[in-house]
Amino acid sequence: MGAVFSVLLNIILFVLILGILVFVHELGHFLVAKKCGVYIYEFSIGMGPAIKTIKGKDGINYSIRALPLGGYVQMAGEIYEDDDSKKIPKKQFMCNRPWWQRLLILCAGVFNNFVLALLLLFFIALVWGARSLNPTVDGVVEGSAAEQAGIKAGDVITKVNGRKVKTWDKAQIYLLLKDKDGAYDITVDRDGESITFSVTPTVKNKGEKNETHEFGIQSIAKVRKGFVPSVKYAFQKFFAVWDQMLITVFNLFTGGISVGDLSGPVGIYEVVGEARKTGVVNVLYLMAYLSLNLGVMNILPIPALDGGHVLFLLIELVTRRKMNAKVENIITTVFFALLLLLMLYVTIHDVIKLF
Repeated sequence: MGAVFSVLLNIILFVLILGILVFVHELGHFLVAKKCGVYIYEFSIGMGPAIKTIKGKDGINYSIRALPLGGYVQMAGEIYEDDDSKKIPKKQFMCNRPWWQRLLILCAGVFNNFVLALLLLFFIALVWGARSLNPTVDGVVEGSAAEQAGIKAGDVITKVNGRKVKTWDKAQIYLLLKDKDGAYDITVDRDGESITFSVTPTVKNKGEKNETHEFGIQSIAKVRKGFVPSVKYAFQKFFAVWDQMLITVFNLFTGGISVGDLSGPVGIYEVVGEARKTGVVNVLYLMAYLSLNLGVMNILPIPALDGGHVLFLLIELVTRRKMNAKVENIITTVFFALLLLLMLYVTIHDVIKLF
């Protein structure tokens, strides 16, 4: 009975977190579009069949749909004038609004996700304390790869495989990337002297889902309390995680990270369950991480995402002519289908990993 209750609690938390993130994102598009005078057909949380739809006094349909894994704001003329009834004034089509208004509408969802992430990180630091992000080695495990290489307590990591790092987050992502010979060059600052060590981590559960690389480097987070340290932490952590995500995306294209390492809804559900077991602070941090992740992924210049529409808008500004609506629509549809296939692949991979 306890196991069933735990699963039910995980599902509720999973749906709640995704629902909040999608709501915040779509609310950004909605509010800016409405302020700019764009005609809006529907504001929906969730995808698939509608569970409940209410028509507001503003004439907009507000819906909750069956699948809590997405949401949307359906605006008139997102790509071209799409009203056959000819009841909507031409100026209310999004495609007919000034370019700067369209840019604000397209970026508003991402902006909201970034603000939510910052607010959550600030709240975490204010309540539980702001943790130092400085990549200082506080200790090394006796007999570990780090100790054998010569790394000592007090060393400050400055580079991993020649790449500069200023935070633990950045150091960790580089230490997670695959290295062809299994060895990692870790450069440290030791009393003002720069020293590089070659460290070959101990690999446990090789080839399995829970494969880990153990370096033996220990870190004890130093915690500061107060409003100013909390603000500073929120921005430092925000940009540290931002760095992690950009490095991850770059390495997806270069082969440093495989598509199989990504997580879809099933993988996120599993992480939500683990976070719930370890306390509220980890649930809030996961929510901040996912909000930032949603923002970063959406702003990538890929057709079918917000960043793709921004790309088309920039092309229009440079060429001083509107993109062919049919061509843009076809490209967007093709990439949307590809993204769905990627999501399906990642989800199937997540399910396989569970078993």
